[in-house]
Amino acid sequence: MRTGEVEANLITLNESAKLSYIDELVYRKRSGPEKGTLEATDLDFHNREYERLTAELKSAYEASKLPEMPSARDELNDLLVRLRLNSA
Repeated sequence: MRTGEVEANLITLNESAKLSYIDELVYRKRSGPEKGTLEATDLDFHNREYERLTAELKSAYEASKLPEMPSARDELNDLLVRLRLNSA
């Protein structure tokens, strides 16, 4: 919400968030068993982080100046129609 851009790659997102535990979690996911589990102490930490980050996201949403709905819907539709007609 800070940039108005969509970024789905967690590693890329963490370049700005700098959450020290993300790299470890990604490593564990990539190298460990498919249904690996966290220890109870780890689970407690991640539950707290989830609550903290959820509150941060809510705050960012409330402060965001992004529109609720896209404003260029008609223009986008026109572009798609022209692209489809040109490719036919």
